[in-house]
Amino acid sequence: MSTDFQTAREALGARLGELRAEARMQGKDLAAKLGWQASKVSRIQLGKQTPSAEDIAAWAQGVGRPDLETELQGLRASLEMKHRSWRRQLAGGHRGRQEIAVRESAVTQLTRGLEVSRIPGLFQTPDYARIIFDANAEFRGIPPTTEAAVEKRMHRQEALYEPGKTFRFLVCEAALYHRSCPADVMAEQLDRLHSSVGLRRVELGILPFGVQLRRTAPHAFWIYDRRLVIVETISEELWLTGEDDIRLYERAWDWLAESAEYGAPARRLIGRARASLDLA
Repeated sequence: MSTDFQTAREALGARLGELRAEARMQGKDLAAKLGWQASKVSRIQLGKQTPSAEDIAAWAQGVGRPDLETELQGLRASLEMKHRSWRRQLAGGHRGRQEIAVRESAVTQLTRGLEVSRIPGLFQTPDYARIIFDANAEFRGIPPTTEAAVEKRMHRQEALYEPGKTFRFLVCEAALYHRSCPADVMAEQLDRLHSSVGLRRVELGILPFGVQLRRTAPHAFWIYDRRLVIVETISEELWLTGEDDIRLYERAWDWLAESAEYGAPARRLIGRARASLDLA
């Protein structure tokens, strides 16, 4: 069983467990209500059993949240898909997908990423993340589960300080200027990014305007160890696990990394973007 499948299954189980707890029900109470063995509830919550579509429907009804069935069914349906539709994944809001991100970070030692037009989620401030989630919810016409999603994203950032983990990120300089938020929010965000340059387990590079590249930055992507690449498009996420795909994205990342600025030069580029903000 692939690690990304198991991680997504555990995230689904955790979400189902949260709903049971919010309903103030013990596992045995829910099992009795649904006519299941208590062990089935436990296995599903721990990610040891994949719930069927019927199980999901029954769970949502059992905890009194039939309104969330669409979200839960979307998470279940995406478990084994390489092409994961945003419409399906985010049908109930951002919270479930952020739980998957938390789990993926927890099982990864080396995370590499490229962001072209926005600050990577692992370095976002709550206010910047909140605006990103709100805008995406409006764009996709999905429920605005923003506060829960921000909470999950901030929880994910704890991985930056865990021993044994390494983070190597490339950010195009354009992302320092693309602004979908008020100037004061962007200023705070750039301050956070500036301070992240010196984190012990983080290598943060900025790809400056005008620098010569062996290959242009195609789109945002994240590489988890050497087992998974996640690529975001407007309509879907691609979860790539093939060796050839991973090797190709590693080469793209390495070629871009050659042209990035690190350390003090990276801080200067961030500082220049910060100084360009009109905070009057």
